[in-house]
Amino acid sequence: MRWRDDLASLLEPGETVLEWFAPDLDNRLRFGESLVVLTDRRVFHGEPKEHPGPSARGTAEARRWRSWPVSPGCHLRARDRVGVGTLELVGPSGRLAHWRYTLARGATIRRLIGRFDELRRDGGARPRPRDRSTCPSCGEALPGDGAKCPACAPESKARAASSLLRLLWFARPRAAAIALGCALTLASTAASMVPPYLTRPLIDDVLEPRQKGLEVDFGRVVWYLSWMGVTSVLAWLLGWARTYVLAWVSERVSADLRNQTYAHLQRLSLEFFGGKRTGDLMARLTSDTDRICNFLSINLVDFASDLLMILMTVAILLTLDPILATASLVPFPFIAWLVHAVRSRMLRAMHQGGRAWGEMSSVLADTIPGIRVVKAFAQERREIDRFRLSNDHVLRVNDRINTTWSFFGPLLNFMTQAGLLVVWAVGAWMVFHRGFTVGALTMFLTYIARFYMRLESMLRMVSATQRAGVSAQRLFEILDRVPSVPEPVRPVAPGRLRGAIEFRQVEFRHGNRQILHDINLTIVPGEMIGLVGPSGAGKSTLANLVCRFYDVTDGALLVDGVDIRSFPVADYRRHIGIVLQEPFLFFGTVAENIAYGRPDASRAEIIAAARAAKAHDFILRLPDGYDSLVGERGQSLSGGERQRISIARALLIDPRILILDEATSSVDTETEREIQQALDNLIQGRTTIAIAHRLSTLRRADRLVVLEHGRIAEVGPPDELLKRPGAFAKLHRAQTELVLGPSL
Repeated sequence: MRWRDDLASLLEPGETVLEWFAPDLDNRLRFGESLVVLTDRRVFHGEPKEHPGPSARGTAEARRWRSWPVSPGCHLRARDRVGVGTLELVGPSGRLAHWRYTLARGATIRRLIGRFDELRRDGGARPRPRDRSTCPSCGEALPGDGAKCPACAPESKARAASSLLRLLWFARPRAAAIALGCALTLASTAASMVPPYLTRPLIDDVLEPRQKGLEVDFGRVVWYLSWMGVTSVLAWLLGWARTYVLAWVSERVSADLRNQTYAHLQRLSLEFFGGKRTGDLMARLTSDTDRICNFLSINLVDFASDLLMILMTVAILLTLDPILATASLVPFPFIAWLVHAVRSRMLRAMHQGGRAWGEMSSVLADTIPGIRVVKAFAQERREIDRFRLSNDHVLRVNDRINTTWSFFGPLLNFMTQAGLLVVWAVGAWMVFHRGFTVGALTMFLTYIARFYMRLESMLRMVSATQRAGVSAQRLFEILDRVPSVPEPVRPVAPGRLRGAIEFRQVEFRHGNRQILHDINLTIVPGEMIGLVGPSGAGKSTLANLVCRFYDVTDGALLVDGVDIRSFPVADYRRHIGIVLQEPFLFFGTVAENIAYGRPDASRAEIIAAARAAKAHDFILRLPDGYDSLVGERGQSLSGGERQRISIARALLIDPRILILDEATSSVDTETEREIQQALDNLIQGRTTIAIAHRLSTLRRADRLVVLEHGRIAEVGPPDELLKRPGAFAKLHRAQTELVLGPSL
C-alpha cells in the first residue's frame, strides 16, 4: 500500500506491523483518508498534511504521524450510533485518540481490537500475522473486510446448537402429542428387546439339550418363537404409531416456523430487504425449514429410538455379565473421540454449504424474474456461466462434506466390527474357562450387534444435526431481527384521517449519509403538493417518510396534529394509497389485483374503481375480462394497463393521503393522457404528494416543493415559481430546452 514506505522509516528495528485500519471519516464526519496501524509495540496514526509541498510529496514528511505505545493499561473500544462508529484508544489517564468510521468498517474494527487485546494479553509477544484473504483454519474466503470466519467462529457453533434447542418453543403447543410419541418410542423399543432375550433359553434349554439326545418337547420351541413373533409385530405396530405421531408433530412445528418467519419478514422494515438477496431469503423459508422438518420427523425420532435401545442394551448386558459387557464397550471411547473430531469439520462445511445454496438461489431469483432483460441484452451465456459458478461452489462444498463423511463412515464401521471381534474373543474364552453357555453368548452377540448398529446409526446423526442446526440458526437470524419502524408503546387510533401533514424540522440519515436537512412544511387536507428537484434531492425519501417506510432521524412528522410514530403502522398505512412508477402486480386475476388492498370488495366496487381509473374498457377486451390472469408481475399487460390497474387499486381503498411516485414517467404521450385523466379522478378530495420529473404532469398541483441537496429550495404555486429566477425556473428551462432545443 502507498503508506508502507512512509511507515517503514518510522519503525524501530525488529518492529512488525500486525494490523491496520483505514478510517473513512474525519472528525467533522466528512469522508477522509487516514490510517491506523498496530505494530507489536505501538499504535500509529497517519493522515495527510493539509498542503504538502512538492518536495515532500511521497515521503514521510508529507504526512502527519503520531504514535502511542501498547501498554497493559491501554485498550481499544468501539462505539456506534446512527450508522457512524468511533474507535477510541484509551489509556490509564483517559482517551488518547479517537477515529470515526462508517459501519462498513465494522469487521476490520473487530479484527483490530482482537489483535490489540491479544497483544496486551501476551505481554508484548509478537503474534503471527494472519492471512487477510482466507480463513487459516478452513481455507474459506473471509467475508467483507476480513471478518472472522462465520463457519469457524466458536459462537457460530454455540448458536447452531442453541438454535436447535430454541425449536422446543415451537413444539410447546404439541406437548401432548410429543409425550404420546415418547411413550410409543419407549414401548416399541422395549418390545424390540424381547426377541434377543428369548434366544438364550431357546438355545440353552431347548436346542442344545435336544442336540445332546435329551427328550425336549417341541412345543417349547413353538412357545418361544410365538413370543418372538408377537413382540416383533407389537414393536412394528408401536414403531409405526410412533413414527406417524412424531412426523405429524414435526410437520406442524415446521409449518409454525415457516409461518412465524414469514410473518416476521412482513413486519421488518424496508432497509432489511435492501441488504438481503431474494434467493437467500427464499432458501431460508423453503429448503432450511424442509431440512428442519426432516431432522425432527426422521433423524430425531431415530436418534431417540437408538438412544433408548442403547441404554436398555447396556443395562441388560451389565446385568447378565459385567465383564463381557465392559469388554464389548472398549471401542466406545475411540468412537466418541472420532465424533468430536469430525463435528467441527462438519459444522464448518454446513455453514459454507448454507451460504453456497443461498448464493445459487439468489442467481435464480435474479434471472428468472429478469428473463426479459437477460434475453434483450443477449446475456444467456453469461447467466449460464454465473449459475455454473454458483453451482460449482455448491459442488465444492459438498465434496468437502462427502470427503469427511466418506472417511468417517467406513472408520466407524471398522470400529464396530472391532467391537464385535472383542466380544467374540472374550465370550469364547468365557465359554472355555468360566462355563459361559452358548445361548448366553449368542444372546450377548445379538444384543451387542444391535448396540453397535444403533450406535452407528446414532452417530450418523452428526451430519443431520449440523445441517439442521445451521438451518435453524439461519431462520432465527431473521426472527431475532428487530424492525427499525417499531410499533408504538401507547398506540393512538388514527380514526378517519383528514390528511393534514406537517414536517417539523425533519432530518433523515441513512447510515452515514445525511439525506434530508431541516425540512419544515405544512400540507393542508385535500391539497396537492408536487415534489420536484434533481435526482438524489430527497423526493422519494420524503414520500417514504410519509408512508412510514422509515422513521425520521430528528424532528417530527405529524398527520392531523399527531406524530405518526404514535399510530399503529398497519392502521395508519390503510389511509395511504400509492401509485408507483413501476406498478407491481401479483400473479392472479385482474379483479384480485384491483382488490388487493380490500380483498372483501364486491365486484361492483371493483368495476367502479376500474371505471374511474379508465381501465374498464381494456379489461373487458381481455379474454376473461376481470377474471383474466395478468401473469407474474403483470407481464401479459402493457405498462399503461398495469399503471391503470394500480390506480384502480389505490382508488378502491379510498385513501386520505395519496402518493404518486413518477406515475406517468414510463409511458407514451397518449397513454399519459389517459392515465392523467384517471389520476384527476384519484386525487379529488385527497391530500396528494406527487413526485415527477416531467413538470407538465404537475399542472394541477396547488403548490410545488423544490428540493436541492436534501433541503427545501422553494415552495409556491407553479405559476409563481416560474416567474422567480429560482431553482424551479431553472429546471423548467432545462426541460424545455431538452424538448424544443436551445433557443437561438
